[in-house]
Amino acid sequence: MSHDTREAIAPSYPQHVTLRTVDGVMSLRRRWLVRLIRDAIARSHRADFRVTEFNIESNHLHLVIEADSNAARARGIQGLKVRIARSVNRGLGRTGKLFEDRYHARALKTPREVRNALRYVLNNALHHEAAPSMREGTWIDPCSSAAWFDGWRSPVVPDTWWKRELLARPSPVARPTRWLLRVGWRRHGALAFDEVPGPRLP
Repeated sequence: MSHDTREAIAPSYPQHVTLRTVDGVMSLRRRWLVRLIRDAIARSHRADFRVTEFNIESNHLHLVIEADSNAARARGIQGLKVRIARSVNRGLGRTGKLFEDRYHARALKTPREVRNALRYVLNNALHHEAAPSMREGTWIDPCSSAAWFDGWRSPVVPDTWWKRELLARPSPVARPTRWLLRVGWRRHGALAFDEVPGPRLP
């Protein structure tokens, strides 16, 4: 990625952020690692920075965030990376950098863009064909914030032990404050559990 100064993003726009791990780190999609990362996300919120949705992939994280400025985003992301690295490195018995220095951030400027990003982040396992059969109809990704998302067409059914465990936990993500994330995207309809994301977002 370019090391040029990032383009300023208006505070009214949510952002889709991708953080990638360095080579040689085991898959983050292990239940105990997901729990560590989820707890780090819950502790990362600031007055000027919030993670509103997330998905933990094997070698990267997808986040939907709100930030009051580019500086707030940079501070918030750096703090989040440090929190996660400390927890994961301690758990893995490793030292050193966990994430690549650069990250990708994309402004979500319209209700449609926000809905597409939410679908991409929350249903990413369907995009990669890594989800189990959808026979039960309400599968959600346990490595994401899907259990606490309030924009599904129907409620999450606590019909498995791991869903009940997730739903019993307090939400690790912050409630959105920007119109696009609170209200705007819903104009295009709630998300379905089996709604497969489209091509990779730019």
